[in-house]
Amino acid sequence: MLRMIFTTLLLGCCGVCGTAFAQAAGSGQAQQLPIVQITAGMHLIKAEVARTFEQRQIGLMHRPSLPQGEGMLFVFEEANPQCFWMKNTLIPLSIAFVADDGTVLNLADMQPLSERSKCSAKPVRYALEMNQGWFAKRGIKPGSKLRGGPWPP
Repeated sequence: MLRMIFTTLLLGCCGVCGTAFAQAAGSGQAQQLPIVQITAGMHLIKAEVARTFEQRQIGLMHRPSLPQGEGMLFVFEEANPQCFWMKNTLIPLSIAFVADDGTVLNLADMQPLSERSKCSAKPVRYALEMNQGWFAKRGIKPGSKLRGGPWPP
């Protein structure tokens, strides 16, 4: 009986958490995340930092636009193959998968509302999303170095 009560309470709590998460994800409101400045060559990036599972899950969902020179840095606890998709994301984005030393390993363009995954070529802890074409227009490609944020100066 006690086990049944505990299970009911646990499921009830998870339902509340899930509802709050869904409301945050569907609200159209940008998350309030810490900002870090990153440089890519002579280009400055103002990136929101998504560190927690919930922050990474919401990412840039439901936003109608992303200001030029701004992006989102996804930080994972450990290096693994990382894959991203664009469900509920309205902005066309480019993503850079980045090694621990700030080296861009690979890049991918992602289309709004697509459920097609784009993955890192190797295990990484970092991914940086920017407006689509941002990296290409600035000559940032695999092998380029990012500085600032979590990377060495």
